[in-house]
Amino acid sequence: MNIHEYQAKDLLKAYGAPVAKGVVAETAEQAIELAKELNGDIFVVKAQIHAGGRGKGGGIKLVNTIEEMHAETDRMLGKPLVTPQTGPKGRVVRSVYVVEDTTIARELYLSLLVDRATGRVAFVASTEGGVNIEEVAAETPEKITTIDMDPASGLSGFHGRVIADALELKGDLAKQCGKLIKTLYTLFIEKDASLIEINPLVVTKEDTLVCLDAKIGFEDNALFRHPDIEALRDIHEEDPAEVEASKHDLSYVKLDGNIGCMVNGAGLAMATMDIIKYYGAEPANFLDVGGGATKEKVTSAFKLILSDPNVKGVLVNIFGGIMRCDTIAEGIIAAAKETNIAVPLVVRLEGTNVERGKELLSKSGLAIIPADDLDDAAKKAVAAIGAG
Repeated sequence: MNIHEYQAKDLLKAYGAPVAKGVVAETAEQAIELAKELNGDIFVVKAQIHAGGRGKGGGIKLVNTIEEMHAETDRMLGKPLVTPQTGPKGRVVRSVYVVEDTTIARELYLSLLVDRATGRVAFVASTEGGVNIEEVAAETPEKITTIDMDPASGLSGFHGRVIADALELKGDLAKQCGKLIKTLYTLFIEKDASLIEINPLVVTKEDTLVCLDAKIGFEDNALFRHPDIEALRDIHEEDPAEVEASKHDLSYVKLDGNIGCMVNGAGLAMATMDIIKYYGAEPANFLDVGGGATKEKVTSAFKLILSDPNVKGVLVNIFGGIMRCDTIAEGIIAAAKETNIAVPLVVRLEGTNVERGKELLSKSGLAIIPADDLDDAAKKAVAAIGAG
């Protein structure tokens, strides 16, 4: 789960990290009123959406007057903001973050994440802040320092010194860096974060470190331990289909393809998507109904797949262990009849009660294309939509 920048800044501040003072507003008039709480006459207005590249899309503006603040907040609020990460439709801006201007001497990059290669928490630091870290990694990898944390020993002062050196920070700035490293690590562990990214981390002209921008993500499966974090969720920033899936305890991720997939088990779902691509088509979604789904849950999953207008065919791939094939069949039949399915439907069933499941499907009166195994199912699904 991701949160907005202003929420991330509030969390960082609560843990003692240095952030510029700011206020959140939902109207231009509110922004002007709340900005009276801030110091100075120059402010930065930042559109609040869950996507990077806001500056490139016109979502971050420096303003020098009240008139400029009103004009920029009015321009942003209620309008879609298109960035390199939003896609062409963009995302609607529902609030803006007005922040005191910061005098910048240098821009750095600092993040804390789970390194999938090592299975450890790692710090990533670079002197090239304020730009896409992916470009830095590709073009000048020597400018990036990555330090894994040993889960047995955890964080020590040594890590802070190494990161300060990587960021070319000396003296008091190095001490500030060491303190910030400890703060970020504590927040990351205590709140079950998956990512904390400070880009840029700036050195001000007064020789202080300030987290100028912040992005924080959390592990969804740990949210039950953190109701305060879960309360920060903004469903407007999530795909409506994924929000609906969460109501039915379904693991669903929308993709850009045209073959809808309903599978039980994450590994089998990944294999199903891979083989669809192998035969020349693209999966429209990842959808895992789980091992103990009910008829009602299967019906909800089927409706969810068909709600995507890009879906031109559906592939159901079930290996019945805990999940019974006849339960899957009953859910498919109920959903297909209720939605008046008008796209090809390929079903591969194997495992517990498979013969009963196949019998139910064959007697349903639906135009179902049966498949013997996963390879056969993928071929038939791709052929049915005319791809490959």
